[in-house]
Amino acid sequence: MIAEEGRNIASEGRDAVYAEVIVVGAGFAGVGAAIKLKETGFDFLVLEKGSEIGGVWRDNVYPDCACDIPSSLYSFSFAPKPDWSHFYARQEEIRQYTLDTATRFGIEEKIRVDRELLEARWNEKAAEWSLKTQAGYYRCRFVIMACGPMHVPVTPAIPGLDTFQGDRFHSARWQKDFDFTNKRVAVIGSGASAIQFLPVIQKQVRHLSLFQRTPPWVLPKMDVHISPLWQRRFARFPFLQAMLRKLIYMQFELLNSGLNQPRFVKWLQGLATRNMRRGVSDPALQEKLIPDYTIGCKRILQSNTWYPALAAGNVSVTGGVSRIEGNCLFSEDGSRYEVDTIIFGTGFEVANPPIAERIVAADGRTLADHWGGSPQVYMGTLPERCPNLFLTFGPNLYTFSSAFVIIEAQLKLVIKTLTEVRKLGVHRVEVRPEKNKDYNTELQSALKHTVWNAGGCISYFIDRNGRNSSNWPWSTFSMRRRFSKFRLSDCDSNTVPG
Repeated sequence: MIAEEGRNIASEGRDAVYAEVIVVGAGFAGVGAAIKLKETGFDFLVLEKGSEIGGVWRDNVYPDCACDIPSSLYSFSFAPKPDWSHFYARQEEIRQYTLDTATRFGIEEKIRVDRELLEARWNEKAAEWSLKTQAGYYRCRFVIMACGPMHVPVTPAIPGLDTFQGDRFHSARWQKDFDFTNKRVAVIGSGASAIQFLPVIQKQVRHLSLFQRTPPWVLPKMDVHISPLWQRRFARFPFLQAMLRKLIYMQFELLNSGLNQPRFVKWLQGLATRNMRRGVSDPALQEKLIPDYTIGCKRILQSNTWYPALAAGNVSVTGGVSRIEGNCLFSEDGSRYEVDTIIFGTGFEVANPPIAERIVAADGRTLADHWGGSPQVYMGTLPERCPNLFLTFGPNLYTFSSAFVIIEAQLKLVIKTLTEVRKLGVHRVEVRPEKNKDYNTELQSALKHTVWNAGGCISYFIDRNGRNSSNWPWSTFSMRRRFSKFRLSDCDSNTVPG
């Protein structure tokens, strides 16, 4: 039952639903956390803001939406799927994998949908969290924020946007029944979403204008259909898919380390340049599509259709949007384009997780207020001033690899901590400030010479204060090793029984 507006969350304790652990979010991180909590015998619930689980793969339904990590690696190691239809899975198949995995491990009964978190507040006296949702109150000893880094779309503040009279929407809020026939469409942004949906709608529109501040580096996408024969082989001989997963994993590890090697970077940029020239023969257009920063500084993209689409006769490529006047968009070079529809392919809030605005720390201030735009979180998992709270996909965990590698590394840390806490009878766990400071000092020092910081681009990896609050500077092998070594001694000694 929805609580009356204005009632203090602390007064709702007697009405709140209690669980030892509450997971916020039912995307892959939330589903994975639920599976591991069930395996280790914790009392838990999962709160999901949507009417269905699936996270980013439920919300993003734009044309040709697909993953850019091979399917065998973009899945739980403990829940392989032998019958992926493509080497790179499509959106609907990934969404279904989320649903199937929840069913397979029997966690559906623990998931509460339509429960958007409005506020999480630490109750020092009770040593527990009070959670306010739009459908009631919850209490728990421990909370796992599995909210994901890419679920709050970013729409740029363009002068005159409010004067535009046509249709406009973000790629993450795609209008499935929208008719592009004979439309003049502006696509703002040339990131991971745009390179997938633009080649599809380009074939339908009268004219398409691409506004991009900086062009991306785009490699060929080695996508293939996985035949029923190979699906049966993977099902009958699981070690084959396990070997493929390990091979792909090692390739991504080599990619991350290779981005620090000038010869490898030169080779990779040459591969991307040849990919562009295969699709675009016009020298003037080629000039607009060659990035002026080092590959890897921004997210590396993959596509076989992006460049041929941009070379089509009904497409114009220009710089960023400087202003909008009615239905006319003006680019940075002064060019004017009249359009009927605007699609924002401008990504998501990454460097400063929006969930921090809804977390009220032990001192009564929000986590976002403490961070001041530059989050510093121990191992991207344990924020200061937030006892008994864990973040998944927290700050400085992004690297060129599968999200599942990061999820599983974090979950091992979280479950190990919870298990030890239960064994010792600990009621309150909070990272020691000096541990967090030392860790983040080491991390930022390691980031200084990486391609993300020194590659010559402006990316969403850098926060509003100019600090890299997104990237992990080491290998994911190192991540897994570091996370496995976490001990409760890294937390305030007052919280750990002597």
